[in-house]
Amino acid sequence: MGLFDLGGKRALVTGSSQGIGFALAQGLAEAGAKIVLNGRDPARVADAAARLRAEGALVSELAFDVTDHEAVRFAVDGFEAHVGPIDILVNNAGIQHRAPLDEFPPEAFERLLQTNVASVFHVGQACARHMIERGAGKIVNIASVQTALARPGIAPYTATKGAVANLTKGMATDWARLGLNCNAIAPGYFQTPLNQGLVDDPAFCDWLEKRTPAGRWGQVEELVGACVFLASEAASFVNGHTLFVDGGISVSL
Repeated sequence: MGLFDLGGKRALVTGSSQGIGFALAQGLAEAGAKIVLNGRDPARVADAAARLRAEGALVSELAFDVTDHEAVRFAVDGFEAHVGPIDILVNNAGIQHRAPLDEFPPEAFERLLQTNVASVFHVGQACARHMIERGAGKIVNIASVQTALARPGIAPYTATKGAVANLTKGMATDWARLGLNCNAIAPGYFQTPLNQGLVDDPAFCDWLEKRTPAGRWGQVEELVGACVFLASEAASFVNGHTLFVDGGISVSL
């Protein structure tokens, strides 16, 4: 089981003050990693850090806007120089906006592109430059079941998550030979703040339970195993892969 041990490693998880990001940070800490929490709001990051420290985790706080290329570079380079290496990156930051495609606000589309796609490039590149110097690193991008499927009202979101999967393939193609493992996790429908509107909709819940072979919503803790695997030496020859954790919804009609 030492293959899954993350002791001595440090993991940066973007968008980790709540939801999936916080759960993944918590799980990586339980596997032995030191954690770097990120978000745009320093107060929310500090609150999340306090919760992890109360559980015994070693936590740093690194608040920056993942959509700002220069801010990302400044934060990552400064952390590497003054604190230590980032061995694992989990690109989790993301947003959702629901509207019919013919009425979709262009400004919302741009926000989705910047937060869901550009941030993966910005933070991925900033961390990879240091990982490449060391000849080792793990990048785990958070995609979605919408990487492969579409539903009404979220076409731009679907486009961004398809882009995350393909950017992951590109990262692997460029960086695997330099010692990096770049993969993605595609969650299905999980009970998170991002999905709260759907969680509160009885008709949607009924549809989801019937549509998903597992017959239920996912719990964020059920993503931890996949993340630890892809962040560990157990995945040393896994590259460019998108691992679906979705209760079977993507494989069943």
